[in-house]
Amino acid sequence: MTPRTTPSSDSDPQQTAEKPTEVKTEEKAEKTSVAKKATAKTTKAAEKAAEAVKKGTTKAGATKKAAAKKAPAKKTAAKKAPAKKAAAAEKTVAKKAAAKKAVAKKTAAKSTATSKSSAPSKSTAPKKAAAAPKKIPAQKAAQKKIPAQKAIPKPAGPVEAAAPVEVAVSPALDAVDRDRLLSGTHHDPHSVLGAHPVPGGVAFRAFRPYALSVTVVAGSLRAELHDDAEGFFSGLLPLREVPEDYRLLVEYEGSVQETEDAYRFLPALGELDLHLIGEGRHEELWRALGAEPMTHQGVTGTRFTVWAPNARGVSLAGTFNFWDGTGYPMRSLGGSGIWELFVPGIGEGELYKYEITRPDGSKTLRADPLARRTEAPPNTSSIVHSSQHEWGDADWLARRGEVPTHEAPFSVYEVHLASWRPGLTYRQLAEQLPAYVKDLGFTHVELMPVAEHPFGGSWGYQVTGLYAPTARLGTPDDFKYLVDALHQAGIGVLMDWVPAHFPRDDWALAEFDGRPLYEHEDPLRSAHPDWGTLEFDFGRREVRNFLVANAIYWCEEFHIDGLRVDAVASMLYLDYSREPGQWVPNEHGGRENLDAVAFLQEMNATVYRRVPGVVTIAEESTAWDGVTRPTHVAGPGGFGGLGFGLKWNMGWMHDSLEYMAKEPVHRKYHHNEMTFSMVYAYSENYVLPISHDEVVHGKRSLVSKMPGDWWQQRANHRAYLGFMWAHPGKQLLFMGQEFAQGAEWSEAHGPDWWLLDPAYGAEPDHRGVRDLVRDLNTVYRHTPALWQRDADPSGFQWVVGDAADDNVFAFLRYDAEGAPLLAVSNMSPVVRHDYRLGVPDDVPAWHESLNTDAAKYGGSDVTNPDPLKPEAQPWHGRPASIRLTLPPLATVWLRPA
Repeated sequence: MTPRTTPSSDSDPQQTAEKPTEVKTEEKAEKTSVAKKATAKTTKAAEKAAEAVKKGTTKAGATKKAAAKKAPAKKTAAKKAPAKKAAAAEKTVAKKAAAKKAVAKKTAAKSTATSKSSAPSKSTAPKKAAAAPKKIPAQKAAQKKIPAQKAIPKPAGPVEAAAPVEVAVSPALDAVDRDRLLSGTHHDPHSVLGAHPVPGGVAFRAFRPYALSVTVVAGSLRAELHDDAEGFFSGLLPLREVPEDYRLLVEYEGSVQETEDAYRFLPALGELDLHLIGEGRHEELWRALGAEPMTHQGVTGTRFTVWAPNARGVSLAGTFNFWDGTGYPMRSLGGSGIWELFVPGIGEGELYKYEITRPDGSKTLRADPLARRTEAPPNTSSIVHSSQHEWGDADWLARRGEVPTHEAPFSVYEVHLASWRPGLTYRQLAEQLPAYVKDLGFTHVELMPVAEHPFGGSWGYQVTGLYAPTARLGTPDDFKYLVDALHQAGIGVLMDWVPAHFPRDDWALAEFDGRPLYEHEDPLRSAHPDWGTLEFDFGRREVRNFLVANAIYWCEEFHIDGLRVDAVASMLYLDYSREPGQWVPNEHGGRENLDAVAFLQEMNATVYRRVPGVVTIAEESTAWDGVTRPTHVAGPGGFGGLGFGLKWNMGWMHDSLEYMAKEPVHRKYHHNEMTFSMVYAYSENYVLPISHDEVVHGKRSLVSKMPGDWWQQRANHRAYLGFMWAHPGKQLLFMGQEFAQGAEWSEAHGPDWWLLDPAYGAEPDHRGVRDLVRDLNTVYRHTPALWQRDADPSGFQWVVGDAADDNVFAFLRYDAEGAPLLAVSNMSPVVRHDYRLGVPDDVPAWHESLNTDAAKYGGSDVTNPDPLKPEAQPWHGRPASIRLTLPPLATVWLRPA
């Protein structure tokens, strides 16, 4: 480091020179003897050096020893002070020591004081004055203490006669560095703060706003630094090298803190991390950025790192410094845009934010984009977190990838965590949710919202903390406990993930460092027209890395089994919800967002490579080709597939619900709405979603969508669920719909659990529907024909798909071995006796395995109790047929007897 010699702009240079650094040390007799022997050789050199410092010739003091050997003439000249500098120094001395005395007399007095301070004493380290800064004349005080800016001979070993003399430099910061630190715009505070070898010893500098004093402690050495004003402290100590483990004793009003010096540490982020971040390929970004508790250079603390390439400066603010980041400036690591600071003694539970100086000089206080834990809203601070959870789901993880998802049973119970049982924490949910879901037979739960978000009464689609589980229900380890409990109960865990957009909150990601960073710099590309949010800049490699690593983070750190990706369609199209003139075509003149396509492909490919057994699910509402096609396989449009494992079948959901909402007498005119899904059923790997979006905000609950009286509504509800579970594709049902809740969802009270209270008169009606859902899942899981060939056209055959006048649908499902299941739905309110259906002739008999009209479910109990044997009469293009009774508004499943 090149020593700086410009005096502080806010302190008197003579005061800085004459107020001594207090040093206390205990030396052995041998060292004292050595120091006495070296006196004759060092005193003269020290007197000359001190005289040079008094005359203001610090420029020579900054010259390196090697330069001094090569240019002795320059060094000799430097010892002679220019007339103007000498006069200025003398004026300063006159003001502080004796204003009425002659300059010549005072200069002589200074020379005498310097000689006395440089003379040897009985101990190598001078004793501290009994009443240091009291009204003792500066000259007398100098006799008892080593002045901070005097030339100090090296204390150990005799100095050779031929050795060049090092002129001590001022340890105080120059005006430029002071101003940059005070204004929060210093890129490299570690280069000027901390301890640094300089000519004459080691310069110690500390920046501690509001401190009364700062003392360096190293072994038996205790040295109080000079107060340079405005929170700056400095001192020059007679040491050969920087102590490895020195500490700072910082005195504030009413308290004294002993701490490590944060500015003595090397960067705690490696070159490989910086290289990968620069390339946008750091797949474990959360281990490099954010707050990471660690032991660094043998000291326990927390490393803080943040990406803010447009910032003029970044400081750390938190509970540990009373939210004033002035004294905790971070350093910029080259051209990476990363700012870093290792803070000793900081650990679990500390609140923090980043104080960013924008390009225009204004400041903003921001939450950590990679915070692993946050305060519970409406508070917005980030929290230092270190996980202590010990997982117990090794068996689950080992077998979850044995069968591909699209070839395995997959029925999902969608849960809004905060309102499923309002008031329960993650750990309390872990005691109830796994047991409930397991009893109903669902294979997975889909949890929402998980990542931190400002508005609790929402689905959580405006995320402010992508790396933090919402603090409303507990800590990240509490959330891990819930996931662990679900896994140990044999239930997979999916979560809603929102990489499409983010809110404009001024403490989160929007213009994070003063300029567009996570959002696109083009307003036409950044502003989402529907939700008032900002879209991520998928073309920027650091942003893409931030999101890809986030997907991996949830799967690896929280053992999440699948990510349901929200609003994929809004990402794929440049003209999504935009009028002509509000969007710019891509480089090929099309409307596809090529950056978003590349991001989704990279995310899916990386997740599937790193975390086998995990599934990604797209909520995509258009006919984009190849959503679930592998990324390396190009489609007709020339694009590789997006690489998702499954896709929500929004078309099936809208069409089938529209059909069911019609009165049965009108359904024959809408028959194709129930059959059209089979035209494209194998274009993707589908999930059939009756999700949160379809049962709120005026859309009514599922049972309330159905026509007719209360009995008919429940019958329609049951028949529809039976049709859905038999249809090719995976199933998803939002909470409350499993027991035919009539009211829409409300974040205030969640599902109407009181409907299942035995004291309620209509409780059997609701309990019957829930019992049906349990049986649907049970039969489904034990019938491979219903899930093994979901993505294979050979697993489905229509028996009759055109019986519009009868409102009847019948089809066969086959497993990998060819074993069939016959599903028949009668969507009219009349019983159809001896209804003939064509069937294969190689099945000797069929029996009813499930009937949604059974009395135990609340139906009229029109069933087929006896096995149904095929007759040799061809029907529906098949060589044999059976006759059965179709119950009203019901679905019947038949399997080989």
